[in-house]
Amino acid sequence: MTAFYHVCFAVPDIERAMRDFSRATGTEWREPVSDRIGEWDFRIVFTGGGPPFVELIEGPPGSPWDASGGARFDHIGFWTGDVETGSRRLAEQGVPVDFSGCPYGRPFAYHRMDSIGARVELVDVSRQPAFLDRWHPGGAPMPALDETSGD
Repeated sequence: MTAFYHVCFAVPDIERAMRDFSRATGTEWREPVSDRIGEWDFRIVFTGGGPPFVELIEGPPGSPWDASGGARFDHIGFWTGDVETGSRRLAEQGVPVDFSGCPYGRPFAYHRMDSIGARVELVDVSRQPAFLDRWHPGGAPMPALDETSGD
């Protein structure tokens, strides 16, 4: 098994979550980024330093990151050599797709894992250079699940 590279919390107020997390743990954050996928605007931020990272994401009600009911642990993220193959593998193993960014040109998918009360995110390793440039400049490449061998 390949190590995860981040954990994510969906939060209703990203600045408050950053402040509280920093106060409690001394965590340093990069600057939040605003983005849009489909009909949803959202904000995202990752911790500074190396993996594993903590991600905070703030999305509107009805979005995949809806935290209108309160902050929550949302997902654990893994790089994968092929998001479509990995997504199909998880679905066949009883871990259904909860949301896919692929139809929006974003190579990632969330899969609902009820036994942990959260999602597993697969992110195509082709996105890793852009991730490193934005969130961990100069950082070393991280390992990815090898979907051809079933690891």
